[in-house]
Amino acid sequence: MNSEADNYELNNETEKQLEFMRLVNEIVTKKAKEKGRDLTACVVTFGCQMNERDSEKLKGILEKCGYVLTDDETADLVLYNTCTVRENANLRLYGRLGHLSGMKKKDPDKLIGICGCMAQEPDVVEKLEKSYGFTDMIFGTFNVYKLAEILYSRLMSGTRITDIWESNDTFTELLPTKRKYPFKSGVNIMYGCDNFCTFCIVPYVRGREKSRTPEDIIFEIEGLVRDGVREVMLLGQNVNSYGKGLEEHITFAQLLKRIEKIDGLERIRFMTSHPKDLSDELIEVMAGSSKICDHIHLPLQSGSSRILERMNRRYSKEAYLELVDRIRTAIPGVSLTTDIIVGFPGETEEDFEETLDVVRKAGFDSAYTFIYSKRTGTPAAKFEEQTDAAVIKARFERLLEEVKRASAQVTDRFTGKVMPVLVEGINEHDETLVTGRMTNNMLVHFPGGAKLVGEIVDVEITECRGFYYFGELR
Repeated sequence: MNSEADNYELNNETEKQLEFMRLVNEIVTKKAKEKGRDLTACVVTFGCQMNERDSEKLKGILEKCGYVLTDDETADLVLYNTCTVRENANLRLYGRLGHLSGMKKKDPDKLIGICGCMAQEPDVVEKLEKSYGFTDMIFGTFNVYKLAEILYSRLMSGTRITDIWESNDTFTELLPTKRKYPFKSGVNIMYGCDNFCTFCIVPYVRGREKSRTPEDIIFEIEGLVRDGVREVMLLGQNVNSYGKGLEEHITFAQLLKRIEKIDGLERIRFMTSHPKDLSDELIEVMAGSSKICDHIHLPLQSGSSRILERMNRRYSKEAYLELVDRIRTAIPGVSLTTDIIVGFPGETEEDFEETLDVVRKAGFDSAYTFIYSKRTGTPAAKFEEQTDAAVIKARFERLLEEVKRASAQVTDRFTGKVMPVLVEGINEHDETLVTGRMTNNMLVHFPGGAKLVGEIVDVEITECRGFYYFGELR
């Protein structure tokens, strides 16, 4: 548990939420005594790094409220932090809720909550309230920090609490947080998105872009470093547009230079970069930094300039490849990863071949590949030229093979080299191995024990297995 709040002048909202945590803790402690055991809480996370960070906050609040955290959905309180980028994420939630309905009948005191991106969609909330009437709390992305207040209202009223906000200008970052790793942490530097890609629901459920002040960000990171954090991941839907709306004119590259000066911080990552906003200034700062990791996640989405225009991505195939060349020239060892969508409405075979061409030329270390998911409420959902499902499936398989082939040509470049690796834990499949990440974010497995966890050690890369490596401690 981090304790930045103990060293900061709390704002009124933070103090208010801490008081609700105290009140809920009194209720939970009383119920635990009645039951003769601790009350447990389970947070299930769907979606992106920002959702993962939100879940760390939710867990910290629940722990402060007196719950013992568990991964078991038989817990006294189950909270789903949802994603709605793709339809299958919605379906997964409905399936999980269906499974919990029987548990709720057997134990009416069991609390079930839904928060996050799905809860920002009015149609979803209506369905939850009508078809899953046993749920207890529904709240969205803008008031995650109000979990204790919402939970208190539910415990006192005995009725479902639905609390959905359309926006929020308050940043409440210094509440209790339960980090997954004691030695690394995500840090939100901004919220929302102004890009409105035609396939994407995010601007509608996360709101417009709002940047935190550099002073608040640096204060938070300094507190994390005092608490043992060695690596931070700066988070935003488009970190390259950081600074919009702030009184002080500051770019993302300038923010990185300030963060780099923090004593004790050893690694800086960021996600995600929009190609249209990745500046030469940022490339220069990365090239000259000893702390910023040599990894850029640069979503392509499509290699066809025609499709990119329909997606409202605001760059062309040629501009993307030129950007990749500038990055590789300035940072020769950089690792590039990407996102690619197959089957966007109107995608022809020629368009798809353009995507394959970029995969071959860009030299991605890895790519997250997706079949286009029609999201109600986005412009692309209304496009008439929806691609045949069988054609999409065949193209998707071809893309996977091309990504595998292309990445094999670049990932082997580390074999035989000694690389610094941050050890994250004991290997899940072989307890004689530990698993860590190089600065390029690629996984490495090598012989070691628990005493190495959280340490940055030198590892000789002995074998490349495509998207991960084996090595030996040096």
